[in-house]
Amino acid sequence: MEKLDLKKVRKSLFTAPLNRFVTIDVPPVSYLMVDGHGDPNTAQAYRLAVESLYATAFTIKFSCKASGNDFVVMPLEGLWSAPDPESFCARRKDEWEWTMMIMVPDYVDDEAFLAARIKAREKLGALPESLRLESLEEGLCLQALHVGSYDDEGPLLARLHGEIMPSGGYDFAGRHHEVYLSDPRKTVPEKLKTVIRQPVRQN
Repeated sequence: MEKLDLKKVRKSLFTAPLNRFVTIDVPPVSYLMVDGHGDPNTAQAYRLAVESLYATAFTIKFSCKASGNDFVVMPLEGLWSAPDPESFCARRKDEWEWTMMIMVPDYVDDEAFLAARIKAREKLGALPESLRLESLEEGLCLQALHVGSYDDEGPLLARLHGEIMPSGGYDFAGRHHEVYLSDPRKTVPEKLKTVIRQPVRQN
């Protein structure tokens, strides 16, 4: 049985030039999502969010595999926002609002999600109330690849906000989006690969 690998099917969503923003049109995508607030390095809610997403994603995967629709579990992604956008460049993490996500195939429906959520709750004991299956449509975006520590993203984001968006006549049209291509448990910080995406609209 061949596994569906959305990184290959939707290659443009997982690739970008290094430190150079290009435009991309992002179609509607189905995600498992969990909302939260605070520093992802210290907030207990963040750890539970990630554990819950993976527990639910793998439960869905095994259920789909049994019915002949196996797929590769996708990398973790995150939507980030704050009252002051400059808090990202300054890395004031306590101010951040986040929605952590894992992409799932379009054929995953509410029934499959609800069944998986029950099993994930049995495994973990508790799940975030915001855990859900939702479609996200970002449309026109600027996207680049960052290689290095998450805390070293500041200069790239400052250039995006202060130079690239103003010079192109773009305004914010959605939350800052990151796709984590590397596993931080197995990759040294200087080699972490992260796709940076910003939904935009023309002024």
